[in-house]
Amino acid sequence: MVDLCIFPIPGCVTFPGTVFPLHVFEPRYRSMMYHCLEHKQPVAICHTRSLLSEGKDHASLQESLNANQATYRPYDVVSAGLCELKEITADGRLLIYVHIDQRYRIIKQTQMLPYQVFQAEVFPDCKADDHQQRDNALLKEKILHRLEVIGHDLEGVQEVLQSEQWQQKSAERFSFELFGLIRFDADLMQQILEMNSVRQRLSFTLDLLNQ
Repeated sequence: MVDLCIFPIPGCVTFPGTVFPLHVFEPRYRSMMYHCLEHKQPVAICHTRSLLSEGKDHASLQESLNANQATYRPYDVVSAGLCELKEITADGRLLIYVHIDQRYRIIKQTQMLPYQVFQAEVFPDCKADDHQQRDNALLKEKILHRLEVIGHDLEGVQEVLQSEQWQQKSAERFSFELFGLIRFDADLMQQILEMNSVRQRLSFTLDLLNQ
């Protein structure tokens, strides 16, 4: 079991192998980040299932720096990783990079205030046999080709997709890290995150791209 601190963001789904930049200003989350940096505790950046309590509107950044916002219930499958502190601004805001490296399934909440902490377990993929691995590699190539077609006019996309780094990624890594380049509706992204096989993720993604 792992203790996960939760940073819920409505509409935001993260995947292993990506880096998520955070601008942290709420007092409780600044406290959480300092705790995670000191104790090397992972932070989950996750989509939200429901609103638990509403936050108040603040007229200024200074008011936001001294008050907490809304509280949300996260989904049960999340991605998390360790924090890297990039900058502390003069007014105390934190610029953080979260290096997302693992999926987890939330088991039990152990803390609600001032920020949420859950016990969680690693959520692995089902093991693929040799035939499935070959199918996964083919699906990866089809997705790369489709992205090259639809991303033809997008600056920088072609260069990234054709790079040796992306061409040589395993199908498993590709099925996660792909979502550092493309985005779908958050609920669809959450659905993909909860899939426990490479083939399922790649097939579903290819269908979405072909639409």
